[in-house]
Amino acid sequence: MTNRHFLITLVILFAMAAVLVWIGRYTNVDLYLADAVFDFGARKFPRRDQWFYQNFMHHMASGLLIGAGLVLVAMLLIDRAVKGKLLEVRTRRALMVVLGSAVLIPLTVSTMKLLSIHHCPWSMERYGGFAPYLRIFDTLPAGAAAGRCFPAAHASGGLWVAAVAAFWLPEKPLKALAAFVVGLTPGIALGLSQQMRGAHFLTHTLWSIWIAAFIILILIKVFIFSTKKELAVRKTILANQHNNF
Repeated sequence: MTNRHFLITLVILFAMAAVLVWIGRYTNVDLYLADAVFDFGARKFPRRDQWFYQNFMHHMASGLLIGAGLVLVAMLLIDRAVKGKLLEVRTRRALMVVLGSAVLIPLTVSTMKLLSIHHCPWSMERYGGFAPYLRIFDTLPAGAAAGRCFPAAHASGGLWVAAVAAFWLPEKPLKALAAFVVGLTPGIALGLSQQMRGAHFLTHTLWSIWIAAFIILILIKVFIFSTKKELAVRKTILANQHNNF
């Protein structure tokens, strides 16, 4: 990845951020989707306490993803203990991207959520709660408490899986892109399950996806494509190819 390619990718990401701002600021897609899963007759989100959404998707699925992250930690620790004899250089660097994503994505999203003024749908007056509906860049009304519900932290617990794209870099960028898209699936599923419960709006999940993509891009640039490290990876690839002949 040259600096030019990196900058082009950043421009695309920030263009997507502008689209997300427009969606959140000037459309009602969040409300339309939340209305669709809210029972206005019973004045509640009927799936909020259902076992599949509350127990499986909110607790058990998150636990599985945390377990997967711990496996990565164990692999890197074992590799360090045996002085790098377990993993190839390229595999080690890809694992560092994935592990870094597993830590930084949830940490960043959760921190932003703690600082946000936006409330969850189920806390809003429109859906039987007490809080006002606020769009992105709105200010908190006088006397109102901050909601701390934006972006979607639960989704971020699965979005780090998209970092597996690093295993196909630098030599197979198209496969890496496909792996990135497929890798978003766990996080998107977690985000959608929370939307069904009334815990988040669509844009909450979309912003978490954007943050995840940005962090993964930076980590790939640092661990896979920084000049010296990229050279080391390429030398390893060439050496392996030579040994196979």
